[in-house]
Amino acid sequence: MPTVLRPLLRGVTYTRILHLWVTVLPFSIWIFIYPSTPWAPALVLIPLGLVPAVRRGEGVQARLLLASDELDSEFSEEPSATWRDRWRTVLWLVVRVVLAMVTMAATTWLPFLAYGSGHMAMGHAVEGVPLLEGASPHWAYALLIPVLLVLLYAVVVGLGELVTVAARRLLGPSPAERLAVMEARTEQLLERTRIARELHDSIGHALTVAVVQAGAARAAGDPAFTDRALAAVEETGRAALEDLERVLGVLREARKPVSSRPTLADADRLLESARASGAKVDAEVTGPVDTVSGPVSREGYRILQESLTNALRHAGTVPVRVRIRVAEGTLLLEVRNPLPGDVPGPGRGSGLRGIRERAALLGGRARTGPDGDDWAVRAELPLAGAEMR
Repeated sequence: MPTVLRPLLRGVTYTRILHLWVTVLPFSIWIFIYPSTPWAPALVLIPLGLVPAVRRGEGVQARLLLASDELDSEFSEEPSATWRDRWRTVLWLVVRVVLAMVTMAATTWLPFLAYGSGHMAMGHAVEGVPLLEGASPHWAYALLIPVLLVLLYAVVVGLGELVTVAARRLLGPSPAERLAVMEARTEQLLERTRIARELHDSIGHALTVAVVQAGAARAAGDPAFTDRALAAVEETGRAALEDLERVLGVLREARKPVSSRPTLADADRLLESARASGAKVDAEVTGPVDTVSGPVSREGYRILQESLTNALRHAGTVPVRVRIRVAEGTLLLEVRNPLPGDVPGPGRGSGLRGIRERAALLGGRARTGPDGDDWAVRAELPLAGAEMR
């Protein structure tokens, strides 16, 4: 089918005309009752457009009848919040009525003219058809039929496009609404990033512990050690399943239960898990860790978890020194272990990047990389860090 005729196969072409026809309905009823004052209904357009809820109703109609699928988001469905939005609604109502009148007149009389032209071309006189009444029949009237059909096509398609463009301009989101949409989108992206970090840290830690424990048990050849290793794998796996279920719950629910996320109060579980994997963990905790605010404590737990996971994964069962200090409005986390033979470049890996991202979101800072003969992860988090969502 030629491209020019494709709009005739699109349903939105006809819903747009329906949208305009509906506009004329109140005027038609009024004219039928009070033919002497056909302009009277137009007087209510200004006070009607100033009602905040009218903009919402017009936006819903536009989305349902004017928009194709990719344009749904271009129509606001919020009530008028400012006077600018109210006057845009008034202007929209005026434009809609004018275009509706033109559409109704064209779609009513153009088919009549085409029908009358056909009768005139066949030698029959017609009555009651404007421009043709009283004219003499002639075959040349057949030439008018394609012209009238082209005009009808232009009205059906062209005015439908025109009213849609006008609706996008006048019923589109205001700057404040666009900003709100952008902020909501940013929140969604941040939430996805946070969930990705949660899964990486929790599941990555569990798998690292399981791999290290399995390798150590196979190398040891000691049934007692194997039992301890299996117990550690079981405990770590159970904790990982709990974390996974919690993260999946966040995905299923509109609001995320942050209170169920582990905090530094649960740090002993991480330390024992690392020790059970064969690492010699020397931990020192200074200051009132239990008074650290929830957001800082939760992110501190994840930073500690990723640091221990990184040590087990790259250095194996080596001595690990953990320092947690709360003082002078700052939470200091430091994890050090001897450098492995194959030293990774500073800052590589999504886990280490996640550590820096967590610290930055709280207004703190983190450094990861070689420090003398050790690999060190050092994070400083202000206790008045931003509330994490």
